[in-house]
Amino acid sequence: MFPFGPHSPGGDGSAGAGAEEPVPHEGQAAATRPPSPLHPGADATHPPPPSRSPRRPGAPSLSPAPRSGELGLPGAPESSAASAPGEPSPPSPPRRRPGPDCKADSRGRHGLGAGLVGPGARLFGWLKERSLGRGLFVDPARDNFRTMTSLYGSIHPADSVYLSTRTHGAVFNLEYSPDGSVLTVACEQTEVLLFDPISSKHIKTLSEAHEDCVNNIRFLDNRLFATCSDDTTIALWDLRKLNTKVCTLHGHTSWVKNIEYDTNTRLLVTSGFDGNVIIWDTNRYTEDGCPHKKFFHTRFLMRMRLTPDCSKMLISTSSGYLLILHDLDLTKSLEVGSYPILRARRTTSSSGVSPRNSLEVVTPEVLGESDHGNCITSLQLHPKGWATLLRCSSNSDDEECTCVYEFQEGAPVRPVSPRCSLRLTHYIEEANVGRGYIKELCFSPDGRMISSPHGYGIRLLGFDKQCSELVDCLPKEASPLRVIRSLYSHNDVVLTTKFSPTHCQIASGCLSGRVSLYQPKF
Repeated sequence: MFPFGPHSPGGDGSAGAGAEEPVPHEGQAAATRPPSPLHPGADATHPPPPSRSPRRPGAPSLSPAPRSGELGLPGAPESSAASAPGEPSPPSPPRRRPGPDCKADSRGRHGLGAGLVGPGARLFGWLKERSLGRGLFVDPARDNFRTMTSLYGSIHPADSVYLSTRTHGAVFNLEYSPDGSVLTVACEQTEVLLFDPISSKHIKTLSEAHEDCVNNIRFLDNRLFATCSDDTTIALWDLRKLNTKVCTLHGHTSWVKNIEYDTNTRLLVTSGFDGNVIIWDTNRYTEDGCPHKKFFHTRFLMRMRLTPDCSKMLISTSSGYLLILHDLDLTKSLEVGSYPILRARRTTSSSGVSPRNSLEVVTPEVLGESDHGNCITSLQLHPKGWATLLRCSSNSDDEECTCVYEFQEGAPVRPVSPRCSLRLTHYIEEANVGRGYIKELCFSPDGRMISSPHGYGIRLLGFDKQCSELVDCLPKEASPLRVIRSLYSHNDVVLTTKFSPTHCQIASGCLSGRVSLYQPKF
């Protein structure tokens, strides 16, 4: 792919009628704002989105961490103060370590459980833990993160395994199957590679998977996956029959950059540099394709994502705006001007019900970048839907940063913008290496860590040094992300990285075509 440039193809020059220009922040001159992607009078000379993506575009399974003691079950008899002679002393009741998960317990001492002692206090504490979704009996993953953090922190660059991909061009995207048994690699030279991430063995090369570079891969389930390309098409594949495509989908008029999937409705959602978001009904696909419709259109479209519950759609643009469709309904096609514009944080109709597919236009706050616009090059969502992760570069392409924004459904914790439902919570400055290329970052499966391309390697980032949950360490003011581990093993700029959904493993791919697998050695 090619770096940013004035000849990169942008979106359709038409703009959505009926949508209005977002109001600039207070104290910011309107002349310094880039044109709105929805405003019909937007300046046509604004730089188009970057060209190709990213040319701007066996690990053991982990069991829950052992605990020194378990929470006493209700009704358990108390041990006597003294033991019979010759008998071992009974173990003392387990004590919980102080930490973020114990904050609710400390507050409970002044509530309903105040004054309770003995078995009653233990019973109340056990019930409270269950109601909060804490503890080993309810959510083992909450007690497993310390082990995961320790394992990721013990990885060394020398432990990385290189996959043989260097003859296939730059690596633009990495994607694991949901069960973690297959790692797919989207390559510049029209090919898709499949590997066994446990044994690092090559499974299959899909030669000429497309007629141009492959940009993104998305698994629909453990056997079906979709690929998209700069040849304007989307292809469906079946792991059980890789010699031929299931079908090819035609509908976009420019480079297709990313794919999302709604598991509830089995609708495939794609976006491209033609500015269109298209819905594909995979329930009715045939060898000739499947029914589709244009769902949304905007100028300067870069990336599109769905929240895990598919209640929101986020669209990033090269002009620095973030578009959020609230209360999403993918079955309705949004014609130009048919969507309500949110003028406040969350508005409701006269009947008290929030309108479906309500559009909110947000200018994300980026520290140190208030005087000039930003291009939102990478967009990811927290696996639990709590926050969004953005990689932003300045329009002059001399600064780059990673930012985490919390979704705000109610009143803002601190005023940001009268129409902004996002609050900047964490940020970090990135190495400005490989200018003009998009760097795709990601959350870990539990959402406690971030893997971010950094020069010739990756950095593992956390919200704090203990890799706590985001909700357990939300700062009142935006604070820096903490570097947990830095791993440098490539000889060229890293463009993409991905966590395994089932194993303690991270994959990264670089501009020269090398894929590295990082995992701890035992």
